Amino acid sequence: MARILLSDDEDAVRSFVKRALELDGHEVMAAVDGADALDKLTAEGGAFDLLLTDIRMPMMDGIALALASAREYPGLTILLMTGYADQRERAAGLDALIHDVVTKPFSLDQIRAAVRDALGASGRQRLSA
Repeated sequence: MARILLSDDEDAVRSFVKRALELDGHEVMAAVDGADALDKLTAEGGAFDLLLTDIRMPMMDGIALALASAREYPGLTILLMTGYADQRERAAGLDALIHDVVTKPFSLDQIRAAVRDALGASGRQRLSA
């Protein structure tokens, strides 16, 4: 299965999503904010199949994290999450860098489906490259 870096500053959301994705057999490393995620991404040499990150976080938000991650690891698939319409609008200009934006609140099935879709798309991109 996939190796996923999950970044969300809300403990409950982070735990919920981590458990859900681990049930699908994924290896999930969790980060408490964008800066923590970027540190983990760098320490692991970008060795993740997916970056799943909230947009609105302290220290470094998900947009800044997505930009830094895409610059350093252009093959990394990025999936954003947000509960704020204005944050979703900020992400609209990143279509070339991100796979999609998942709207919070989401169900277990919705986040698992979004991750499956993102991972499937990244696999198709690698095959056509």
